[in-house]
Amino acid sequence: MVNDTIFALASAVGRAGIAVVRLSGPAARGALASLRCAPTSPRTASMASFKDPRSGELLDDGLLIWFPAPGSFTGEDVAELHVHGGRAVVDGLLAALSGINGLRPAEPGEFTRRAFEHGKMDLTQAEALADLVDAETRAQKNQALQQMGGALKDLYDDWRVILIQVLAHLEAVIDFPDENLPQETTDRIWVRLRNLEKAIAKHLDDGGRGERIRDGIKIAIIGPPNAGKSSLLNFLVQRDVAIVSDIPGTTRDVIEVHMDLGGFAVTVADTAGLRAAGNIIEDEGIRRALMRAQAADLKIALFDGDIYPTLDAATLSLIDSDTMTVINKADLIQGDDHHLESKENTLFISLKTGVGVDTFLLRLQEWVSLKMDRGTAAPLTRARHRHALNDCVDAVRRAIDAPLQELAAQDLRLAARALGRITGRVDVEEILDVIFRDFCIGK
Repeated sequence: MVNDTIFALASAVGRAGIAVVRLSGPAARGALASLRCAPTSPRTASMASFKDPRSGELLDDGLLIWFPAPGSFTGEDVAELHVHGGRAVVDGLLAALSGINGLRPAEPGEFTRRAFEHGKMDLTQAEALADLVDAETRAQKNQALQQMGGALKDLYDDWRVILIQVLAHLEAVIDFPDENLPQETTDRIWVRLRNLEKAIAKHLDDGGRGERIRDGIKIAIIGPPNAGKSSLLNFLVQRDVAIVSDIPGTTRDVIEVHMDLGGFAVTVADTAGLRAAGNIIEDEGIRRALMRAQAADLKIALFDGDIYPTLDAATLSLIDSDTMTVINKADLIQGDDHHLESKENTLFISLKTGVGVDTFLLRLQEWVSLKMDRGTAAPLTRARHRHALNDCVDAVRRAIDAPLQELAAQDLRLAARALGRITGRVDVEEILDVIFRDFCIGK
């Protein structure tokens, strides 16, 4: 319940120099009194001794910061207790708080949910906070900060204002047909709606950039047996994660590794060699390799330079505009065909000698960066946003084509409600649990 006072460890679990315990709710000040301490100036760190409410035993000496409502993260009275990060200290303090009437441990994401419910942030900003906590790359961090700053909120609120204004004008035309409203009023309605429809459609047509930054781009290494796919994976992640062998069919399942490539999160998959399978296990590995190639954002088609210029037909059939063609074992290529230079999308490398690998890595980083960076506007980051925006733009299109103004007005109401579902203005109860359940405790 919102009237409860909640507490949780807000810093990471485990041994640390400092641990932060956060309280939020109407009984926060009383809880401090039970710990035999009291806040001084708001938002000022002050020395405090925290004692067990029952025994009076010293729990720890630390810092106390008091954030009175409404000038706090949650909009409620909030206290932060900064203590030493040993397990005994933290466990003792949490146990002491558990024994105080009116306090209970926080649920995952409950602090942020209260911030939303008290108008401190909208749902897009709450989701961005979760993304920031989970960010592992520079691009993920920057995108989360942009969204936390209100980039999506401001955009969607602007569109919602336009919808409401247009709806008001349209209802005026419907309700006062005898008032002889200027024709330009009606004309302006449809012009604004068409411009809005184009803006939303353009926003949706972003190639999934925001989701890719948040979730990571998927790269699949495909090719015939013994082309060096496992060696390439090991080179990219700079450690031995895949077994390298001259025996065909060594890799029989998909091996996935998450990594930071030029500031972007990527998932690289080493797949089974494409060939006529020798048994049902290898056949299943090849089936999975083909599925992974189909689902990948980028494929690296790796060929065996030992038999160049012959290229594996099964791998060639998978090459498309999102494929980098790489000839490995360039040190074994004989004759004039060995140029070790880029030919369109073809690169020559030798993972054994290191020839061409720097150029390959640079090209791969450039491709990923290009795939991710498409403009400066705030991108969509979740399927929830995309679904609601599709509902919104569909409703706007129906309104534009509606045979009756009354039908158009109803569609505009649906469009505004769809935008409101993203930011939390309307119809949010059914999605709040979904959004906040994945937060960590103490956030």
